[in-house]
Amino acid sequence: MDFLIKGIIVGFSIAAPVGPIGILCIKRTLHAGRLSGLACGLGAACADGMYGIIAGFGLTGISSLLLSYQNWFQALGGLFLLYLGFRIFREKPAKTEASIKEKGKFKDFSSTFILTLTNPLTILSFMAIFAGLGLVQGSVQFSKSIQLVAGVFLGSALWWLILAELVTLFRKRVSEKLLLWINRSAGVLIICFGLGALYHLIA
Repeated sequence: MDFLIKGIIVGFSIAAPVGPIGILCIKRTLHAGRLSGLACGLGAACADGMYGIIAGFGLTGISSLLLSYQNWFQALGGLFLLYLGFRIFREKPAKTEASIKEKGKFKDFSSTFILTLTNPLTILSFMAIFAGLGLVQGSVQFSKSIQLVAGVFLGSALWWLILAELVTLFRKRVSEKLLLWINRSAGVLIICFGLGALYHLIA
């Protein structure tokens, strides 16, 4: 269980910093409710889990391939962030709580899943942390590697669950006017993240 706990700590720590995914999760929770925000978070958690598998099992061939095309992934991620930012900026707050639709929740899930995968440098974070934990390919049992990767997913998912619950607590106190400003502010911030990603490609 030691590796499972370490994995949970790693997954939680990597997910916790508030970036474009966090802002998107907060915005979706405010706009469409807890399940929408949680679907966003689970999309990011699944992507973190995939990168955890690549790093944890020493799949160097796949990781090298991802990193060799990191500029293309970063460009796609930057453009996707610009699209999301402009869409959120122009979006008006819903007057009633959104109904639970499988298609809508899948869209929330898939958007953050894809967006998280477009940042292959995340795998470097996992590799560095796993190396620090002493997880080197072939040096530990297969079961312990499974525990570590499972912990990464659970830790990441735990963060998104906590974030969605916290935002939900304050959701009913947020007025329509404030929601509009939140949409615009979130849109601007996500656009800035997108511009930043594209700027690093040409800087």
